[in-house]
Amino acid sequence: MNTYDKILAAALKVLEEEGGAQFSTRAVTAIAQVTAPTLYHHFGSADGLLSAAIVEAFKQLFESKIAAVESTIPEIALRQGWDDYVRFAAARPRIYAAMMGRLLEGAHIEAADQSYQALVKNIQRAAAEGKLAVSAEAAADLVWASANTASWLYVTAQVRKAPPPQPDVVDLIRESVMQIILIPRTDNDSE
Repeated sequence: MNTYDKILAAALKVLEEEGGAQFSTRAVTAIAQVTAPTLYHHFGSADGLLSAAIVEAFKQLFESKIAAVESTIPEIALRQGWDDYVRFAAARPRIYAAMMGRLLEGAHIEAADQSYQALVKNIQRAAAEGKLAVSAEAAADLVWASANTASWLYVTAQVRKAPPPQPDVVDLIRESVMQIILIPRTDNDSE
């Protein structure tokens, strides 16, 4: 692993363990076993390193979505994409919080756009098959909002030192939105 990648991996580790508010270059240099000048040579500043780590986290999220086998049935693909997104946040709540924080600060991150576009593509597939009960725009907003809501349950569980949400609660959030956006299947649909 080259020095740049070693520092980036260390930054992700610190971000995952400590979160964005406690992120420190001192911790990163200790894990990566490099000097501060080396870190600054590659990333320019602490914020440059944090930005690179967040971009990398979004890339990892998007790559996991691409690697997942997606159903050809739009309704199932929507659920799978939703689950993949929330699973990422559940596994890495501090990184997820830092990622969303950076977006709220106005950062433009291509992998974040690509992740959202994957959702839009699945919504459009459902619309093309006449399976949406609402507009494609409303469906995308509702799915996006519900996935982020479920994801924040994991973030806030960490903050409150409470157990993560029960799987049935997360499933209820997903299915409530699916019931709103999708036309109910009939018995003929399963034939």
